[in-house]
Amino acid sequence: MKRGVIIDHAILILGVLFLITPLWMAFASSTYTAQEIARDGMRFVLGDNFIGTWGDLLTGAGSMFTESEGKTGEVTAVSGLLMLKNSLILGLGFAIGKIAISMLAAYAIVYFRFPAGPFFFWIIFSSLLLPLEVRIIPSYEIVAGLGLVNSYTGLILPLIASATATFFFRQFYKQIPEEMIEAARLDNAGPIRFFIDILFPLSKTMIAAIFIIMFVVGWNQYLWPILMTTDKEFNTLLMGIKNIIYIMDDGKTPAYNQAFALAVLSVIPPVLIVVLFQSWFVKGLTESDK
Repeated sequence: MKRGVIIDHAILILGVLFLITPLWMAFASSTYTAQEIARDGMRFVLGDNFIGTWGDLLTGAGSMFTESEGKTGEVTAVSGLLMLKNSLILGLGFAIGKIAISMLAAYAIVYFRFPAGPFFFWIIFSSLLLPLEVRIIPSYEIVAGLGLVNSYTGLILPLIASATATFFFRQFYKQIPEEMIEAARLDNAGPIRFFIDILFPLSKTMIAAIFIIMFVVGWNQYLWPILMTTDKEFNTLLMGIKNIIYIMDDGKTPAYNQAFALAVLSVIPPVLIVVLFQSWFVKGLTESDK
C-alpha cells in the first residue's frame, strides 16, 4: 500500500475518532446516575444504569420531566418520545414547507417571465441578510394576533419561506433545456401539468438535497420554539436539554444522565436522514447535466 494512502486513511480515522469520541462519552455517561456524574464527571466506560436512564427518558418518569396541563385540562407527561415527536414535526414541517414554497416561487420566477420577476427574486434573496433574530418580534406579533401560539402551525408556517432553497431551485430550473418546454407546449401541457409531469420528476435529486439541509435547520431550531410555545407539551429535544441543565431548584441535582441521553437521541434522526439521502444530496448539489 502506498505511503500516501496510509496517511490519508490515518487522517480520516483520526477525524472520525475526533467526532465520535464526544458522542460516545455522552452515551457512556448516560448509563450512570446523575449523582455519579455530578461527583465524578463524564465517563468513557459504560455504567450499569442504562435501563434506568433510558426508561425514564422514554416514559417521562423522573424529576426532569414535568407534566404539562393542556387546553383541555388533561395532564400530559412530557417524555423524551413526546419531545422527539415535536422535533420530528418541526424538522419535517420545515423541510416539506420550504421545498413546496421554494419550488413554486422559483417556477414562477423562471417560467412566468413578467417584468418585475427579477426584482421580486432579489427581494427574496436579500432576505438572507435578515436573520431570524432581527424579525422575530414582528413575526411573534403576527403569530400571536392570529392565535397560533402553542400550535404546530404557529411553529412552522411563519418560517417556511426560504431564500436559499428558492435560489437553488431557480438555478436548477434555468438549466432545463428549452426543448423540453417546446415539447410540453406541442403536447398541449399547461403550466400545472408541465410542473407536475416534467419539472417535479427532474427535481428529485435537488429536492433530496434541500430536504436534508432544511430538515437539519428545522431540527436544530431553539430560539423560535422557545418563544412561540409556553406549553411544555410542545417542548423539543433541545428545549428538554435546556430544562434539565437549569433545574437547580431546592438543591436538586440536575439529571445529567438524561441530558446526555437526550443529546444522543437528538443526533440520531439527522444522521439517519443524511445517511439515507447522502447519494442524492451530493448528486443534487453537483449534477450539472439535466
